[in-house]
Parts: sequence; C-alpha cells; structure tokens
Amino acid sequence: MSGKASSRKEAAEKEQEQPFRDLGEATYRVTLPVFEGPLDLLLHLVQKHELSITELPVSFVTEKYLEYLALMKELQIDIASEYLVMAATLAHLKSKTLLPPDPRQDGDDGDSLEELDPREELIRRLLQYQKYKDAAEKLGAREVAGRDVFVRPPVPVQASGDGPLAEFSVFKLIEAFQSVLSNAKVKIQHEVTADRITITERIHELVEVMRLRPRMLFEEIFDGATTRFDYVITFLAMLEMTRLRMTRVYQSEPYAPIHIELAVTDEEGLAAARARLPQS
Repeated sequence: MSGKASSRKEAAEKEQEQPFRDLGEATYRVTLPVFEGPLDLLLHLVQKHELSITELPVSFVTEKYLEYLALMKELQIDIASEYLVMAATLAHLKSKTLLPPDPRQDGDDGDSLEELDPREELIRRLLQYQKYKDAAEKLGAREVAGRDVFVRPPVPVQASGDGPLAEFSVFKLIEAFQSVLSNAKVKIQHEVTADRITITERIHELVEVMRLRPRMLFEEIFDGATTRFDYVITFLAMLEMTRLRMTRVYQSEPYAPIHIELAVTDEEGLAAARARLPQS
C-alpha cells in the first residue's frame, strides 16, 4: 500500500509540473523586448536587495540570477545568449572568489592588489550601465512630455481614486507572479486533457473582462484560475498583451499594489491588436 501511495504522490507532483511542458506544444513562445539584457537584471537584483554595487556579493547575486533564468525558462520566455554568457561569467567569478588568493601574486608592489578582486570589471560595467540607464530615463521623460503636447490626446481611462502610477521593471512583474502562484490554492489535475486554452484565446477573454473593468489589480486577472496551467497561461497572456501595447502595467510606489489597465479601448484599436495575435 505504501508503494502505491508513493506512486500516486509522484504522479501528482509530475502533473503539477506538466503545464510548463505542455505550453511549448499547445501555445507559442513569448519574446519580450522589455528585457534590456543581463546587466539590467543584475542591476534590478542589486536594487531589490539593497546591495552596494561596489561591494557586490557575487555568490548571492549568482544564486538569485540563476533563479530568474530558471523561472524565465519555465515560463517559455526566450532567453537571449547574453543572459547565458553572464550566467557563466558569474559562475566563474564565484569560483574565483571562493578560491584562496594565489601566493605568487603577493608581491611587494601594490599593483598586484588591484588584480586580486575578480569582480572589478563587472562592477565597472554595472556602474556604467546604471549611469546610462539613469540618463536614458531622464531623456525618456522629456520624450513623454513632448509626446503629450504634440500628438493626439490620450485615450480617457476610467481611473479610480489611486495616486499617480508609474511604469516599472518587468522583473518585478515576474516576482509578483511568483508570489501569486505560491499563495494560490492550486488544484492538482489527475487527467491531462488535450483541449487546453491557448494564450490567444486567453487574451480574448481578458480583453472582454477589461472592457468592463479597464483597471484591475494584478491579482484580479487570475480570478477563476484553479490549476497551475490556468495561472501560467493567464500570466503569459498578460505579458503578451503588454508587449503588444494592449495593456499597461503600473505601480504607484515600490511594494505598492500592481495595476493592469487596458490601453486600447476603441473597437478599431482592439481589432488592430487582435490582428497581430497568432491564430489559435
């Protein structure tokens, strides 16, 4: 009896993981241009965990970086080769920081001391990237100001009484999904059905819901989801809608609730957005 119980438990665990494998066959991959590269992810990790770039803890950052890559792979998000190169670089730096210093480099001249820190080049690149990113954000703010003045007025949105909202990193969105998934009461399916909803079909459903509620909390888009597959397919549909500029994702301040709002509300705009979706 214990052997049968163990077999049932293993089958249930495999079924929990099955939706991720099924996505590759039943739907299509999601490629997000908003991922700006491995340095952007590293900078996000540094800021999230309130780390000092100049005192970069390589072991900790490497662990968190690899966790992100694993989740991106599970979600069928295409990982550019640059991310894998950075993963190898971090692993190499981690190994070098764990090794004892080479006694042959303990010369009398002080120049060799600068070579003992293998993080130096990565730290320099991160500081430089942060500098350029800050400058790009300032230039982007000017572009928005000009766009608001010279192009057609924005589509009115039925906003609630919330304060001003600001766009934020997609990495935070992935973290929010991790939190939703970990807190969800997911049912384990014992029968794998062939006819599962696709990302395109889920997008059509979300559009109809959001036409009645143009702004929703991030957690609310998962209302009605009961299985792990439901949660994953809904999240991927929301990412695809954001990529196609059908929705906007905002947050009023760090750690505040995340809002999703419909960016296109007119029939012509929705029809044009739907035309860019892969056929179900």
